[in-house]
Amino acid sequence: MSEPARPRIRPFKINQLAPNILTVLALCAGLTSIRLALLDRFEQAAAAIVVAAVLDGLDGRLARFLKCATKFGAELDSLSDFVSFGVAPAILLYLWSLRAIGGVGWGVVLIFAVCCALRLARFNTALEDPSRPSWQYNFFTGVPAPAGAMALLLFVFISFDAGDTFWRTSVLNGIWGLTVAFLMVSRLPSFSFKKLRVPRDYVLPLLLVVAAVAALFVSFPWLTLTGFIILYLLGLPFAYRSYGRLRREHLRRPAEATPAAPAQSHVAPPPFAVPPPAAPLSPPQDSAADP
Repeated sequence: MSEPARPRIRPFKINQLAPNILTVLALCAGLTSIRLALLDRFEQAAAAIVVAAVLDGLDGRLARFLKCATKFGAELDSLSDFVSFGVAPAILLYLWSLRAIGGVGWGVVLIFAVCCALRLARFNTALEDPSRPSWQYNFFTGVPAPAGAMALLLFVFISFDAGDTFWRTSVLNGIWGLTVAFLMVSRLPSFSFKKLRVPRDYVLPLLLVVAAVAALFVSFPWLTLTGFIILYLLGLPFAYRSYGRLRREHLRRPAEATPAAPAQSHVAPPPFAVPPPAAPLSPPQDSAADP
């Protein structure tokens, strides 16, 4: 008796694996940042976290563009984000500044890493909410993990060009680390830029701006990155204002009424309608026989 044929598993195309490859590379960059921080090579460690942030911004967009987003890819991305933006920047900041205050500095590291994990867990849960209005997809709830990691290292980036006499102060970095951790788990809305569309008339000016930013980044990488972080933080009040305006418009919008069931018609028949023939009467039957 021959065995039943096993179903063949179709091989994956390389374009279907490309987003996961980028996610794994981002994870490797985050782990490499930890190693470089342990060797006191802080500038290279910070650069590795920046590379991880760039790769993290590409993998999700590539998955949506190729229409190959999977549950496995989403879970892998969350684990990579926790290592690259929750653990690696916290350890870098601890070895660069916070270890001078001992256990208090390590407590800041733990709080930041835990807040990053909670932020990612809340994000994954919100994705499965079917009742979420469409306009809310233009916002994140709280500062996302990559932006939080960049904000945590703000003083590190500044010190690479301005010196670390003041910016390496442990108390300053401890307070700043707790502030960024609070922003990550807060309900403060922030722009997501996922559905941002550029009008046709602004395409050419935008390309010129990108070229100028690229030139600045090549010449002054840390100052340019610092400027982007400051602009992002200054944009949080505008995101809060825009979110509140859209929320008020959504609440003022009348709810769509559900269609009511059609009422039954009780129209009388026309006077000239022929009545239906009556059913023939059956002869009465005696209920019992006569004695």
